[in-house]
Order: sequence, then structure tokens, then C-alpha cells
Amino acid sequence: MPESIHEVVIVGSGAAGLTAAIYSARANLKPIVIDGTQPGGQLTTTTDVENFPGFPEGIMGPELMDRTRKQAERFGTQFIFDQVQEVSLQEPVKKIKLTSGQELQTHALIIATGAAPKLIGLEAEKKLMGRGVSTCATCDGAFFKNSDLIVVGGGDSAMEEANFLTRFAKKVYVVHRRDSLRASKIMQERAFKNPKIEFIWDSTIEEIKDVSKENVEAAILKNLKTGEKRELKIAGIFVAIGHIPNTAPFQKEIQCDEQGYILTQNGSKTNVEGVFAGGDCVDHIYRQAVTAAGMGCMAALDAERYLEAQKK
Repeated sequence: MPESIHEVVIVGSGAAGLTAAIYSARANLKPIVIDGTQPGGQLTTTTDVENFPGFPEGIMGPELMDRTRKQAERFGTQFIFDQVQEVSLQEPVKKIKLTSGQELQTHALIIATGAAPKLIGLEAEKKLMGRGVSTCATCDGAFFKNSDLIVVGGGDSAMEEANFLTRFAKKVYVVHRRDSLRASKIMQERAFKNPKIEFIWDSTIEEIKDVSKENVEAAILKNLKTGEKRELKIAGIFVAIGHIPNTAPFQKEIQCDEQGYILTQNGSKTNVEGVFAGGDCVDHIYRQAVTAAGMGCMAALDAERYLEAQKK
């Protein structure tokens, strides 16, 4: 049986979800946060975070999320470690069924489920994530000054990451499984003109070596046409083959683009009244902790104003 009707339910506990929780809780809306599969979001997979305001010496990603969670708890946020199975959002009271069988009802729903980066599929990727393997050049590029790096991918994101990394790296190898890029013409031209970027075509990473068991030291590349293998000494691998927004349970109920990112207007409002969204499940351009936090703030304020308007 469903519980009493909540004022606000927030799905997701990354930077956007936790910021929405802080604002909602301080507004005395008693928010419920559904943690999802990865409490704390993508920042829990990173090491040093040096670009989040207020931490001049930097802070570890898991610690930043832990502190943000405690801040939300301090104001009365409740957390449920569960996942959303299905939702019914068209009525004024929104219904959320969790995988455990529990059902929640709420007047306002904030979706902050983030997006998961696509990975190559190697076991070493997970083991070395944050220790030489990354999915965010803006987040981690500065840690690789004067190093040789690999960027995997052939789209706009990969070209953008490669160009950005040349600010720090000695050399950036773009490894692409085809012999041509999918990136837009202007992004291709920028990459081709950059003297620090070298392209390795028709190839994939077959193995990531970490002799020290702590950091990336080399990659074994395989040419898909010839089968030839080669070892490349590098200090880091940036995977830029896209992201998948974690929006599957909501796509039948609210408008999303062809990739599954939630469409919002006038701040965080979706096309369904009383449903708001923020963070990486909406934003496929910036994908930063600070922008996600800002969007979480917007969603909470929009939800608060929506609830006030319902009382009049």
C-alpha cells in the first residue's frame, strides 16, 4: 500500500539531486530522495575534484558527495536506497513504484537521475576509473601535465576532449575504430590542425596495462583490419564515446529527445505539470558537478513555487 502523499520526491542522489534536496528541505518540504544504483552519482567514481567552488585545495569526489548528503540530511531529507521501476505522472498526485515493491505518492517530482558514460567494456576500465581512466577531460585533464594520453572516440565529444587535453598533455592519441570521424567538419578541422594530436585509425583498445596496480601505464591497441597489435605507453585514457541518460522509467510519461535526455523549458519544468528535472539527465553539453548542482537548485525552487501555487 502507498504511504501518505509527500510534498516532494527526488529521484537521484548526485550533485543535482542532493542540491535539490537541500533547497527543498530548507523550504520545509520534507523531501524523499531515492538513491538509485549509484548513491552520490558519478562524482563517487572520481578522485580529486579541483574545480568545484569553495575548495581551494581540492576535495575527493566521494567526500564532496558525502558532505553534500550530510547537509541534506541535516535539514531533514530522508533517503531510500532503491530504484524506480515505473511511474504514473499525468495526475496531480504522482505515483512512483520502486523495484522493492514500495509505492510512493507525491505532489511534485524532481528527476535528477544523471547519465552513465558509455565504456569500452574492459574490466580494467572500472578498476582504473579515476586512476588514469576518465570520461571527463574538463574534470581530470589538469592531472596529466606533460603526459601522453589516449582519447577513444570519433564524434564531437571526442574531438573536444582531445583538443582540450592538449593544453596539458605532451601528446594526445585519438583511437577510433573506423577510418573516418563522425564529428562535425569544424571539430575535425580543429583536431587535424592540432600538432599535438595524432590519429590511430581502425583500432580499439584491447588491454589496459597497470603494472603498479594503481595507475594506467600502457594500452594494447588492435588494428581491426590487420589484426596487428601494438603497445602504447600512456598515462591516461579518456573514453568519449557518449553517455546514456538514466531516464528509461520516465520516457513514456514525459517528453525526451531522441537520445533520451529530458526536455525542459522555463527552468526545470517538463511538459508534465508538477514534474521537474535537472542535472545530466537533462544536460548533455556541460556535464559538470557545479552545473548539475545549479540545475538541482532550479528544480527545487520551481517545485516550491508550483506547490505554493496549488494552495491558492
